[in-house]
Amino acid sequence: MTTDSDSGTDPTDTNPPDPAAPGDGSRRPDGGLGAVLHAVPLFAALSDAQLAWLAGQGREAELPAGAALFREGDPADAFSVVLDGELCVSKRVGGEQVTLATHGPGGFTGEIPLLSGSPFVATAVAARPTRVFRLDRDAFLEALTACSPIAEPVMRALAQRVSSMQVLTQQQEKLAALGKLSAGLAHELNNPAAAGRRASGQLREAMAAAQTCALALGRLGLEPAALDALAETEREAAAGKVTLDALARSDREDEVGDWLEDHDIERAWQLAPTLVGGGLDSDRLDHLADRLPRAALEPALGWLVSSLNAAELVSALEQSTDRIADLVKSVKRYSYMDQGPTQAVDIHDGLDSTVTMLGHQLKSVDVVRDYDRSLPKIEAHGAELNQVWTNLIDNAVAAMQGKGTLTLRTSREADRLLVEVGDDGPGIPPEIQRRVFEPFFTTKPVGEGTGLGLDVVQKVVVGRHKGEVSVDSRPGATRFLVRLPLLKETPPNATDPGGHGG
Repeated sequence: MTTDSDSGTDPTDTNPPDPAAPGDGSRRPDGGLGAVLHAVPLFAALSDAQLAWLAGQGREAELPAGAALFREGDPADAFSVVLDGELCVSKRVGGEQVTLATHGPGGFTGEIPLLSGSPFVATAVAARPTRVFRLDRDAFLEALTACSPIAEPVMRALAQRVSSMQVLTQQQEKLAALGKLSAGLAHELNNPAAAGRRASGQLREAMAAAQTCALALGRLGLEPAALDALAETEREAAAGKVTLDALARSDREDEVGDWLEDHDIERAWQLAPTLVGGGLDSDRLDHLADRLPRAALEPALGWLVSSLNAAELVSALEQSTDRIADLVKSVKRYSYMDQGPTQAVDIHDGLDSTVTMLGHQLKSVDVVRDYDRSLPKIEAHGAELNQVWTNLIDNAVAAMQGKGTLTLRTSREADRLLVEVGDDGPGIPPEIQRRVFEPFFTTKPVGEGTGLGLDVVQKVVVGRHKGEVSVDSRPGATRFLVRLPLLKETPPNATDPGGHGG
């Protein structure tokens, strides 16, 4: 809670205001306030007339400990100078409140949003009972001219603070992004890892069951012809997978289950699905039973089912490990691990690896890839470009609230490669499209965005790769367009300056 009192003083009038005012507990700017302002380093070089004018333009505010002077996202309405007490300025990054600065007596804040025309980019809270002097926006801008000695320290502080805030916020955002990617990767890895763990445990059981049945068959001393018949049936079943609709499969399982029960085979309902999955029916089972002794039928079918189950589980293990290997490969492609700072980059590999890394965010999103595969590679900082795709795709998913169609398109545009990242979200209002690449500007709720994602995109594309980035948006169709220079083609015989020829 703050207690403010407006002076209502004419800018050209340096006389102290009438002290008679409503008793709101605030101090009216007067000659005494001018003396207080003179003790502030920012105002120490001002003349008495300038101090009097400044005192007439501003107002004092008193904040109890814990009270907010302003909050991140609030409209920027004033420039504030600490007279007594302490202000803690912080910003929410990745779900965490990060302290940017602490201002004691003489410290000031609010110049960044006032000069950039943006809302407050951080939150200022009184660490203890604090008194501040406040100038509204128009008075602050006028003071930079009318009281020129304050302009240089304000501008110097502005440059330092923007730079340090960007560095700190980018570091925090990188950590938050790394945490998000790590969580997504852990989620993607967990599924095949869990499937592999289950399959390995079931495979151990299947192998033990197969060994038990094999030992039982060995004790029966089967003739070679009977063993050959069993082996032939196993090979046919392993190679004879059938695909049936749910109703046909259910009917086949009932048929095989009845056959097993008629032949006094225990656990018929457990064995039938595996036998049916191997393409076996009652006729094929009759053919096998005719070639085996009656006592060997049950252990033979047990061995057959265990062998088929083991083959299925090995296939599941292969799929799980292949999925894990693909994810590891995507991580290496995404990060350009073990490669130099610049590479000849296939832009499609970067887009695909980014989609893989963000897979946990795209569960309810249709990803449409419209690639021109004939495009050549480009010389680029691969890992940095993948950060560009990450920011653009993350913004698109946020705009669609996690559901919709994400379109990734590549094409050639003269001597440049064009990458489009589009979504079918609500779009960006025309009046703010020109500002989306400004540092700290964001349309996301406070705490969900730092306003640096698209700033990073612009710095990487324009500053690092001499390209261009723009946005084209209307309701239901937003496209971010990234244009990157293609590698210049080497003319024939370019490496033969002597022109040795016929």
